[in-house]
Amino acid sequence: MRERSTIHQRPGTIFRPERSRQHHPDYAKLESQGWKSIEAEGKLPTRGWKREQKWALDMGLPGADSIKDRSIPTFARGEKPHFAGINTFLKAPYVEDIKDVGKYDAAVIGVPYDGGATYRPGARFGPQGMRRISGLYTPYNFETGVDLREQMTLCDAGDIYAIPSNIEKCFDQISRGVSHVFSSGALPIIMGGDHSIGYPTVRGIAACTSKKIGIIHFDRHIDMQESDMDEKMHTTPYYWATNLPNVSAKNLVQLGIGGWQVPRYGVEEARRRESNVLTIADIERIGLEKTAEFALERAWDGTDSVYVSFDIDCVDCGFVPGTGWPEPGGFLPREVLKILGLVAAEGLCGLEIVEVAPSYDTSDITSLLGVRIIVEALGAAVANGKLGKHKSIIDKPVHLG
Repeated sequence: MRERSTIHQRPGTIFRPERSRQHHPDYAKLESQGWKSIEAEGKLPTRGWKREQKWALDMGLPGADSIKDRSIPTFARGEKPHFAGINTFLKAPYVEDIKDVGKYDAAVIGVPYDGGATYRPGARFGPQGMRRISGLYTPYNFETGVDLREQMTLCDAGDIYAIPSNIEKCFDQISRGVSHVFSSGALPIIMGGDHSIGYPTVRGIAACTSKKIGIIHFDRHIDMQESDMDEKMHTTPYYWATNLPNVSAKNLVQLGIGGWQVPRYGVEEARRRESNVLTIADIERIGLEKTAEFALERAWDGTDSVYVSFDIDCVDCGFVPGTGWPEPGGFLPREVLKILGLVAAEGLCGLEIVEVAPSYDTSDITSLLGVRIIVEALGAAVANGKLGKHKSIIDKPVHLG
């Protein structure tokens, strides 16, 4: 009979058998995204950062003699410190003379209008909220290896002068402003505002081209009825946008639609016009990559460019409390960022982020995700060499003064 081995240990001690350390058999450090991102950072230029540091010292005066880091000015200028300074979007240059907007690759435009809200107002403060929390970000993204400061030029064009008491006048202001920016060659990045602005923004771009435009629309609501409370409210933009001669509902892709806040009037219109709708359940079933593939295929079918409209309430309201129509059951942030990145990688003619209402927010998390949507789309376009692709469709530029 086999003898048992004797284990000697001190009285009062706990026996712990030796364990060999286990490594994941398929892990290869140099093949990980993390390591590839580390290597990619080393290939990025630093000219833009050095230029900004010099500008900050010229504009803000050199720091006190006791400051060892001589790149620090006396008055805050540029990106740092993140808690200080005048908050343009991502601390980008403010274009005081709007006629200079064409000197930049992309321009952020605020549209502080919420007269189309049918429940909780407050999205007029969305541009302010997103600009303020954008100071938290740097222009560099670790995973993609993109540095917006080094690889593109971005400006803040300020806000459209919204007319809060008159929807049609406000829409005319929005279309006029977007047309000016788009005609200049800068990519318009629009911060709303409620979703009623989705019509005049697209109208502003469509007026500058004879080419056809597709729309990829992230939302929990279908937003396609003709009117609401006898007006063009935030439930109506895609009824009117797809009435434009070069924007077809067959090239409208609506992602995330569902829940208990989808008026049947809009559903009826979507059925009549044959738009393309995927629910969260559809997206879970086919996967994120296939969802992006579907969206691109339908939006680009016979068109020359694609516009993205992103309603923040497409994300589950546990992540975005700061919105006028919160709805449970939407996207997780990482899901929607993945789809958006794949869509934007093919190039856009414009992007809007709407329905951010900071007064209902918690710790700025809704505004922060709004900022992330913008930089994610820009980063994807830059990484894939598609920023500026929209310029090829500008054949009817609008000249204003």
